[in-house]
Amino acid sequence: MSPLSLLATAPRGLGDLLAAELTALGAEAVRERSAAVSFAGTLETAYRACLESRLANRVLLQIARFEAPDTESFYAASRAVAWGEHLGAGASLACEFTGRHPTIAHSHFGALKLKDAIVDAMRAPSGARPSIALDRPDVRVHAHAHGTTVTLYVDLSGESLHRRGYRGEAGEAPLKENVAAGVLIRSLWPQLAADGAEFLDPMCGSGTLVIEAALIAARRAPSLGRAYFGFLGWRGHDAQLWRTVQEAARSRCLERAPAIPMLRGRDLDRAAVRAALANAERAGIAEWVQFETGPLRAARPVGSGTGLVCTNPPYGVRLMDLEQARATHRELGTVLREHFQGWRAAVLTGAPQFGMELGIRAARTHSVWNGAIECRLLRMSVEPRSLRPPGSLARPDSPLAETPGARMFANRLAKNLRQLRRWAEREAVSCYRLYDADMPEYAFAIDQYETLDPLERWLYVQEYAAPGDIDPEAVRRRRGEVLASLPRVTGVPRERIRVRTRRRTRRGEQYGKDESRSDALAGQNPVVTEGGLRFEVSFEEYLDTGLFLDHRLTRERLRGAARGRRFLNLFAYTGTATVYAAAGGAVATTSVDLSRTYLDWARRNLRLNALQDGPHRLVQADCRQWLHDAAGEPARYDLIFLDPPTFSNSKRMQGVLDIQRDHGALIEQCMQLLAPGGVLVFSTNAQRFQLHADVAVRYRVSDICAATLPRDFERNPRIHRCFELRAR
Repeated sequence: MSPLSLLATAPRGLGDLLAAELTALGAEAVRERSAAVSFAGTLETAYRACLESRLANRVLLQIARFEAPDTESFYAASRAVAWGEHLGAGASLACEFTGRHPTIAHSHFGALKLKDAIVDAMRAPSGARPSIALDRPDVRVHAHAHGTTVTLYVDLSGESLHRRGYRGEAGEAPLKENVAAGVLIRSLWPQLAADGAEFLDPMCGSGTLVIEAALIAARRAPSLGRAYFGFLGWRGHDAQLWRTVQEAARSRCLERAPAIPMLRGRDLDRAAVRAALANAERAGIAEWVQFETGPLRAARPVGSGTGLVCTNPPYGVRLMDLEQARATHRELGTVLREHFQGWRAAVLTGAPQFGMELGIRAARTHSVWNGAIECRLLRMSVEPRSLRPPGSLARPDSPLAETPGARMFANRLAKNLRQLRRWAEREAVSCYRLYDADMPEYAFAIDQYETLDPLERWLYVQEYAAPGDIDPEAVRRRRGEVLASLPRVTGVPRERIRVRTRRRTRRGEQYGKDESRSDALAGQNPVVTEGGLRFEVSFEEYLDTGLFLDHRLTRERLRGAARGRRFLNLFAYTGTATVYAAAGGAVATTSVDLSRTYLDWARRNLRLNALQDGPHRLVQADCRQWLHDAAGEPARYDLIFLDPPTFSNSKRMQGVLDIQRDHGALIEQCMQLLAPGGVLVFSTNAQRFQLHADVAVRYRVSDICAATLPRDFERNPRIHRCFELRAR
């Protein structure tokens, strides 16, 4: 029998390792391609690749290759394949299409044409057709076009092999299991484990690196725990051969068990450690690993020998605190230099600009992709000759502070500071925006906060994420120029400057939190003043500080309208509008938000202003559900503030909220709760927002955008849209 023609796909940066792995599994004619490896082998080789490969994403069996210059010829050639050899009667099917074809411009269209060809071919002889199942079908067929040449494959893996089956819930941007295995293999962990070396991940999160290290040390096939493979419903499947391959893999694992070295993970987040323990149980290696809760600075070796420290420091996807990332890298370097002399270290970082903060020269550097995120793997030997002073390019004394771009930015910032400082002193404004992408190439929003007890100035810097076509090196340089210029121009020391990156996220949540910090810090945050009131702010764990500065005049307007009125605050966030209304003489307030954390924050804000004993109700609920439940009750609010997120699909919220689509329904529900003579203040930060025409027909609408735009936000008049609505 001629060998099968096979293809294994891999994460970018790991193709050479996958080629070596497949060769060890019995593959022949191995050839590395871009993000894939082609090879030949028996069905047993294919089964072993699916079961034992630590690096592959998918294993594909080639079943046809043909020329298809247009859509019709693609359909005809696909239909001509003997599909009865691959799909049984009543089997479920899924189709995929990738690559570039001269007439098939969209992958979805290509997948539909492939599905039509297979269904028509299967239906012609008997009238029976396969059903379509996008999730875990019996057979998944993949078409790849390279110009007019199209190759058809059966996906033997069925779904990506990085899904080992042991991981429960993961946090933002989790490290994929096969990427973790690639990092370990690249860092020579298999050889180190064979020599009995220790292993430690001091920032282990949900434990992926530790678990993959244990699987490697135990020689346990990574997919032994998987229940689903794409070949199980394929007509060419040999069940007896598959059982033999599984039994052989299990026997190799059992032979290795007694020699497993010490493998440990630790993390500051107790929830992450609990998740790691649960994942290890599901992976079947819980008896070989240890997880503990503790800070990075307390990480130490256990035995007297050497080992490997391998970690993926948090760097964020939805939001990235550059200063916190810098500090974490520096602390990691300090721990390694002071306590792990003689060890090897492997650091996979998504913030490679902070590699210098480790204070250890990397012997080798590799590019590794975790999904769409390009990372750097820094491999180091922790020994005296590899140590150097830590430091990064963004320090105030950096040469970046003297570049032409840095000087232009510094001049603009100094001009803004002179103008706004006089206004802020005159208006008694202690927190205001200094800069808002005034120079488009320096796309930052910079806010100054003056805190009480101690009286200090802080800078909160938000970097607008650059488009994908901007050179990352240029982005890093401009960031460095900004960070190097800020202390010198503003006089705010570097340790009181916080930097975050704003980016669009598929999760669409309004307020982002870095869950790595403990809620034990709640109530210990700095306090600022606004309008004679006090508010707690946070510069550490949230994308927003807890005080939206662009709503300063809106809040003042609510205070002026609140006397003697019953006030409702929907999507209340930290309750700042509620504090203003209560201070303005509202007879009662109700604040509704889905987050207990923010409602606790609102309670503290009320307490800061000695308003905690008033009739102020804080309700934890999905605002849309709460409005639905309140429909039909007697109107009881004289003043309502509605400030929803632009978009949200939070797991705890019912459905998806899109404010452009849904604001009409929200306004209608609020108006039903409005007492006669009452007013609804509706605000949104959606940049392209357009009020539905029927809203203006049903209600008296006043556009108060200009009246609520503070002096420090005049450069961006669309920072928010704000309206007052009354019954006709």
